[in-house]
Amino acid sequence: MSTSDHQRVDSAVPAAYLPEVNGVSTDEDGPQRAATEEKSGRRRRLEYPPAPEPLPVPVVDNHTHLDFRDGLVKVTVTQAMDAAAAVGVIGAVQVGCNVEAARFTIEAIEAEPRLLGAVAIHPNDAARLAERGGLEEALAEIERLADHPRVRAVGETGLDYFRTGPEGVDVQKESFRWHLDLAVRLCKALQIHDRDAHDDVVELLLSAPELPEHVVFHCFSGGPELARICNEHGWYMSFAGPVTFKANDELREALRVARPELILVETDAPFLTPHPHRGRPNAPYLMPLTLRHLAEVRGLDAEEMAAQIMENTTRVYGEF
Repeated sequence: MSTSDHQRVDSAVPAAYLPEVNGVSTDEDGPQRAATEEKSGRRRRLEYPPAPEPLPVPVVDNHTHLDFRDGLVKVTVTQAMDAAAAVGVIGAVQVGCNVEAARFTIEAIEAEPRLLGAVAIHPNDAARLAERGGLEEALAEIERLADHPRVRAVGETGLDYFRTGPEGVDVQKESFRWHLDLAVRLCKALQIHDRDAHDDVVELLLSAPELPEHVVFHCFSGGPELARICNEHGWYMSFAGPVTFKANDELREALRVARPELILVETDAPFLTPHPHRGRPNAPYLMPLTLRHLAEVRGLDAEEMAAQIMENTTRVYGEF
């Protein structure tokens, strides 16, 4: 079956994402995705894409940021999950990677039963907080919030050498070790942010005195070599929209190499919108596009792929 057949879409955008229904939001409180492309500086198209064809088997978006706003409307967590449920995405892991976002995460998972949570200090934020002398206080708050029973993961934490220069590397590594230890102590999964830092992330994991039972490479961005390392150690690989991008052959090869029981799927919404809507706003309801692409690359039908991913997701995060 062709990619176009797999990605056949309904003509309707979910009502909550339509400006004429929900209204154009002028609320600038809270984090927002930039309205221009990071590299080109071109203005992004801010209308939400149409809903994909529903999945035949329910799945969970294991990494999303519902505290971030994008597009022309402001959507509540319940509206977001209603739209996702309509296409077979029955739950999501809401990720808060600074103190404010972590507090939002606790409010969201207590208000919306289809959400579980993950909290941490993002590696880039760790470096910035350390410069201002606020890292220790922020980590103490994350430790308090991470103990919530519906917080099932510590993350996203790790290393990011794209935005933070050499002067921030040591702080990022120390923060990563702290989060790793927290995940072990609280018996939570670990969600890793790894950008341009594969070797150092692996080295820190392998040198740790103990690892949590479940280690997840969020938005997996490595090639087949990193996938083989993950296979060897039982680390999960969570694939997002970039696996659908035309140029990412190495990422698709990693997907082919990955052990089936270690594959997860996510949106990282509102970022990383999958093809054919790259650059437009992302949301959990668009995850079927990525999942169907995973199935095509693996030579499976969508039902088989979704069933395997749902089994893997439940193993890592528990029941939704």
